[in-house]
Amino acid sequence: MNEHMQIILNKIKEYKKIIIFRHFRPDGDAIGSTKGLAAILRLTYPEKEIYLQNSDFSDYLAFLGKEDPPLADEEYQDALGIVLDTATHDRISNKKYSKCKEIIKLDHHIPVESYGDYEWVEENRSSTCEMIAAFYEAFKDELKIDKEAATYIYTGMVTDSGRFRFREVSGETMRLAGLMLDQKPDVDTIYAHLYLKEFHELKFEAYVHKKMKISQNGVASLFVTKGMKKKFGLSNEAASASVSYMDSIKNALIWIAFIQNDDGSIRVRLRSRFVTVSELAEKYHGGGHACASGATVYSKAEAKALLNDADALLKEYKEKNEGWL
Repeated sequence: MNEHMQIILNKIKEYKKIIIFRHFRPDGDAIGSTKGLAAILRLTYPEKEIYLQNSDFSDYLAFLGKEDPPLADEEYQDALGIVLDTATHDRISNKKYSKCKEIIKLDHHIPVESYGDYEWVEENRSSTCEMIAAFYEAFKDELKIDKEAATYIYTGMVTDSGRFRFREVSGETMRLAGLMLDQKPDVDTIYAHLYLKEFHELKFEAYVHKKMKISQNGVASLFVTKGMKKKFGLSNEAASASVSYMDSIKNALIWIAFIQNDDGSIRVRLRSRFVTVSELAEKYHGGGHACASGATVYSKAEAKALLNDADALLKEYKEKNEGWL
C-alpha cells in the first residue's frame, strides 16, 4: 500500500457521489479500469451514487456492457471526479469532469501533465487495471469484488499488456491477474471477444501484408485510407488494429500505422520492440508508453516527417545497441 491509495480511499469514503471518467477513443484498459472501479465501489458502498460519464464508446469492447446515461450539469458540482488512464486533461472524454468538486487522476502513462487535486501515477505498471487490482488488494478486507468486476479488470490487464508480453509486465502483474482469476471470469469468452476476427477483417489483413512498407533502417509502416476502410467495411477501431499486423517482422523494431480520419486528420499508432517511441509521439501531438504510443498528424507531409524521424531514431538505436532482433 502507498499513501496515494490511502488518500483515494479516504476521498471515496468522504463523498456520497462519485463520477468516473476516462480518455476518448477508449481501449480495454480505459474501459476495464473505469467499469472495474465502479463495480467495486457499487458493491462496497451500495448507499453511494457511482456514475460512469463519457462522451464516446467502443464497438470492439461493447461486450463489457454500456455506460451510464448523461447526467445534468448540476449533478457534477458536489461529486468526486476520478479520471482513469488519461495522461493529459485534453484527452479526457467528458469535458464536464472539471465541474466536479474535487478531481483525482489515476494513471499509468509517463507523466507529462498534472491535473486534478490528487494524483496516483505509476508509469511502470502494465495497465491502469493493474493499479485498480492493486487498490483492491491493498484494502481487500474492506472492499468487495465479484466475477463481473474481475472480468472488467482482467480484460484491461490482458489488452494493455499485450497478453502479458510487454516490458512493464512484472511478477506483481501476474499475481494481481491471478487475484482477478480467483473470481472465475469466463476467460474463454473474454479472449473470443478480443481476438476472433470477422471474415472481412482477415481479408483486410491479407491486403495489408501486401501494402505495408519498410524503411531503410527497418521501420515498418502502413497507411490506411478512408477508401480502404470503406472497401473492407472497417470501423476506425478495426483499422487502427492493423498496427498489430506488423509486430512480428524480424529487425523491424518500430512499426507504425497511419489511419486517415473523416475530418482529414491522421491517427498514428506507434509500436516498438526495445526502442522507446514515446518522445517521438510527443513531438507529433501525442504520447503514451515507451513501446506503445499514439499521435496525430494533419497531412501526408507531416506523416512522412514522422516516418523519417522514426527511421533516424531506429538507425541511432541499432548503431548504439546490440542484441536486438
